[in-house]
Amino acid sequence: MNKLRRSIVAGLPVLGAVAFMARHGVALAQTPPALSPAAMEATAPPLPGVGTLLNLPEVVLLDGIVFKPAQTRNRITLVYWWSSTCPFCALQSPEIQKLWTAQQSHGWQMLALSVDKQPVDAAAYLKKKGYTFPSAWVTPDVHRAFPKPKGLPITLVLGRDGRVLQAERGQMFAEDVEQLARWH
Repeated sequence: MNKLRRSIVAGLPVLGAVAFMARHGVALAQTPPALSPAAMEATAPPLPGVGTLLNLPEVVLLDGIVFKPAQTRNRITLVYWWSSTCPFCALQSPEIQKLWTAQQSHGWQMLALSVDKQPVDAAAYLKKKGYTFPSAWVTPDVHRAFPKPKGLPITLVLGRDGRVLQAERGQMFAEDVEQLARWH
């Protein structure tokens, strides 16, 4: 197994890593290049307005599980773009983890999207911090299907109908993240 694969596997739970490897096999050694942050921001759409209908893509999470848009049907869904190198994300992510831990038992869904340069960076960061929120790496294909709005972090709450209930750009304080739970 090459060095890149070992790095990715080390950052994932064993079963997730096996599933991830099975899905991606040899292609894993040739991870598609990430879009540069400048390129991503240059083409970034504005923050979606309240009431905007969003169609989430199907993505492979960093633990190897496939996130399917149907999982969000009739459920409140939190969408969170982040990066392991973003200082504002570093302050907000622990609060997002607390919210996820508290709300998943109430039927919430979540899709976190890492804009790190490589998936190994995102996986290692999640493991180091003990974060369990479902997170995928933004490949160029994911970015085309569901582009990140301008800024970072980006936090969206989608209603049971897939429409935006709340959209936030930039770091949210702990009490603001906690208030997202009102959408139930």
